[in-house]
Amino acid sequence: MEVRLLDARQREAAAALWEACGLTRPWNDPRADFDRAASADNAAVLGFCEGPALLGTVMVGEDGHRGWVYYLAVAPAARGAGLGAQLMAAAEAWLQERGLPKLNLMVRTENKAVIAFYTAQGYALSEVTVLQKSL
Repeated sequence: MEVRLLDARQREAAAALWEACGLTRPWNDPRADFDRAASADNAAVLGFCEGPALLGTVMVGEDGHRGWVYYLAVAPAARGAGLGAQLMAAAEAWLQERGLPKLNLMVRTENKAVIAFYTAQGYALSEVTVLQKSL
């Protein structure tokens, strides 16, 4: 088992995993997110499979200045075995191969367990405010 690049064949499985893990929101179409990343030169969806089963994903991308991670998900039955850390290491390696010096990610403020996970992986809180505008 290893982390590998996903393609359109894993789109539905990835979207189902993201939904099962509570990562989707009504205003974001996870299938469109997958398609954009999987077809871009500056992004990818990485996955951890066991046979035909998709156990984990991470979407990674870069904007030329820094990398970004989205949709880190591990199937509930597969949690606690270090898959999340392996997926993050793969995302970091993907960015390092492209010469990116920094990785950013966003976590909902109330999601203390996920903040603790990332803190344990060496991530620190940034004193920034994220602003958004729907287009």
